Amino acid sequence: MKTSTRVCVIGGGVVGCSVLYHLTKLGWSDVMLLERSELTSGSTWHAAGGFHTLNGDTNMAALQGYTIRLYKELEEITGMSCGLHHVGGVTLADNQDRFDMLLAERAKHRFMGLETEIVGPEEIAKIAPITNLEGIIGALYDPLDGHLDPSGTTHAYAKAARMGGATIETHCMVQETNQRSDGTWDVVTDKGTLHAEHLVNAGGLWAREVGEMAGVYFPLHPMEHQYIVTDDIAEIYERGQEHPHVMDPAGESYLRQEGRGLCIGFYEQTCRPWAVDGTSWNFGHELLPDDFDKITESIDFAYKRFPVLETAGVKSVIHGPFTFAPDGNPLVGPVPGMRNYWSACGVMAGFSQGGGVGLTLAQWMIEGEPDRDVTAMDVARFGDWISPGYTLPKVIENYQKRFSVAYPNEELPAARPNRTTPMYDIFSQMGAVWGQQFGLEVVNYFAKDDEPTYETPSFRRSDAFDATGREVRAVRESVGINEVHNFGKYRVAGPNARTWLDRVMAGRVPQPARLSLTPMLSPKGKLIGDFTISCLSEREFQLTASYGSQAYHMRWFEQQREDGVSVDNISDKRNGFQIAGPKARDVLKACTRQNVADMAFMDVRRITVGMTDCIVQRVSYTGDLGYEIYCDPMSQRQLWSTLWAAGEPHGMVPFGMRAMMSLRLDKFFGSWLSEFSPDYTAAETGLDRFISFKKNVDFIGRAAAEAERTTGPARRLAAFEVDANGADVQAYEPIWLDGAVQGFCTSGGYSHFSRKSIAQGFLPTDRIADGLEVEIEILGDMRRASLITTPLFDADGARMRG
Repeated sequence: MKTSTRVCVIGGGVVGCSVLYHLTKLGWSDVMLLERSELTSGSTWHAAGGFHTLNGDTNMAALQGYTIRLYKELEEITGMSCGLHHVGGVTLADNQDRFDMLLAERAKHRFMGLETEIVGPEEIAKIAPITNLEGIIGALYDPLDGHLDPSGTTHAYAKAARMGGATIETHCMVQETNQRSDGTWDVVTDKGTLHAEHLVNAGGLWAREVGEMAGVYFPLHPMEHQYIVTDDIAEIYERGQEHPHVMDPAGESYLRQEGRGLCIGFYEQTCRPWAVDGTSWNFGHELLPDDFDKITESIDFAYKRFPVLETAGVKSVIHGPFTFAPDGNPLVGPVPGMRNYWSACGVMAGFSQGGGVGLTLAQWMIEGEPDRDVTAMDVARFGDWISPGYTLPKVIENYQKRFSVAYPNEELPAARPNRTTPMYDIFSQMGAVWGQQFGLEVVNYFAKDDEPTYETPSFRRSDAFDATGREVRAVRESVGINEVHNFGKYRVAGPNARTWLDRVMAGRVPQPARLSLTPMLSPKGKLIGDFTISCLSEREFQLTASYGSQAYHMRWFEQQREDGVSVDNISDKRNGFQIAGPKARDVLKACTRQNVADMAFMDVRRITVGMTDCIVQRVSYTGDLGYEIYCDPMSQRQLWSTLWAAGEPHGMVPFGMRAMMSLRLDKFFGSWLSEFSPDYTAAETGLDRFISFKKNVDFIGRAAAEAERTTGPARRLAAFEVDANGADVQAYEPIWLDGAVQGFCTSGGYSHFSRKSIAQGFLPTDRIADGLEVEIEILGDMRRASLITTPLFDADGARMRG
């Protein structure tokens, strides 16, 4: 066995082999894979082998499309067969909500280049004739759907990797992973010790155990999964062509042809987690005992949907484990807090996603960043607060909802509440309807006594509509209050703090007692952060950004660390409130003996509010006159009492995130991972106005930003007033112009202040003009929209800045 390598991949399933191949494809040949048994010995060998592009996250769907198209390339490179069956597939909808979801997905596919289509019952009968169409409204047809040979495909990846110079060592058991002081790794195996610059955990069923060797917890869990292969069925083998896939969400099943019969698998509600306390190293090519009891109801439903099954014999039952992360997406990328340790695990749909995972990780390792936003599968989307006790109920929930409708406003209940602030009980008593972000409970809106305390999931305007409008009007007419807990917060301090910020942030670093807004760029000029910098002194700064991105951002800060500066994540160590509206200044004045009347827009001061020492910033995401007031969480309830007592005479109302997202539309403010994400540049989104090209600093991403400044972006963000019909833009709806799709939406919603439906989205730069008429496809309905350039509220900024 070799004793040194640039990259050591642990795990010989389809994902590990894909990572190995893509590393060679992108130019690294000194790479090695270690497998304790034979290739495919984990969950790969017993997989059903289906693949499809449908995914609620657009970038994940694109990576699945890449994976599927890659298989023919693998066959051409290696001369091996992947056993491809591109038979197409339909996903059925038996109610309006399921159909709405399919309409929304089809709309997204238009600008992604995926040739899916909506079909009605008559067309379904021709495509999938064994289907009982009683109650079926329609379906989404995808010609790329199909299945393959799991073993053949994995070995094709492996051969292609070997052809690129990679080494694969089977029957090599990893026993320890020990990091050296220079960040490289000693991988101790039963065949000797391997020294590697980079380590990739592609351990699959054993990813938890591999992680433990390095002191890393990976939030994933194996679940038992069962599918059945039938005996020969005349209606199948007499067709003359292979029967396509049929996904039946109502029956929680997927079905495809297998030989002369059918294969059908289930995501049953009575599911069971497997190996709760760890996966045995002795497990490999075994299957679990057949368990028909847990799928009895699923089988009964399948008999009704596919009557041919009722008289078909059972040829074999495949019952084996595979892994899920809490949200069902893979765990990919550099592990936060570690050097040269990479994750490629939790890939439960290996033959739909494995190619995209391999490409993403190889790009990240070799080029420094992926070529698209991969937040949905970034291992940093979970923080260090996550635990096995949280992971298990979320994985069970995700398994059970594998075929459920994915609503844009749905809040899933498992493992909640988990993390709360001191305001949780107070707000609950005031009627708070809770959401969550990064494991933290966040108020969505406040319900009155006669209103439900649960928001019904919907693709259309929900039962939060009236409450949201009530809160928006309170902010615009008097004063509103909400927590600032769902901001990520960082303390940057030290003698080199300013110079470090100048290098890491593209914008201007403010002077003491002032704040500034700035994008943070990747080396390629992509947006990786949207920050507020507050200068508390020459040696101390506070940064605020998206709460859900704190592990992602801290990983980046750690990678940029230098002497003379410290960066601490204080997201949960500094809390407080935002007050906003025309009466906000009056409320603050009533709470402090210090002069706040002369506090200008973008000022930041240390002020004692009531009995609480606070950091007060004059800025507000609502676009109104407002203040952000930060304090120690131990003092938060006292601060609340002070602000609430001062606000009551002015009609103060608490407001939640639903109102916040409506208020920001009035000013066309962007939102992180909607308008601003690693898919876009500062110039495309308008954040280039905050870049300081005048500063004499080679900030990260400067060369790319200056190049785009010279040429100009091909597309830009714009706002639209939409003639909506009870359903507002969510994200990724296509924008039609001149009879063709020429752009897409990034987000939208209802502006309760202006009583208009508003959307934001990208169009070609040369087409953007005030009053431009377009159409936006919302749930299959073409809705007229007009491009607008004047903010709906406080267009001249007089109230916000005055």
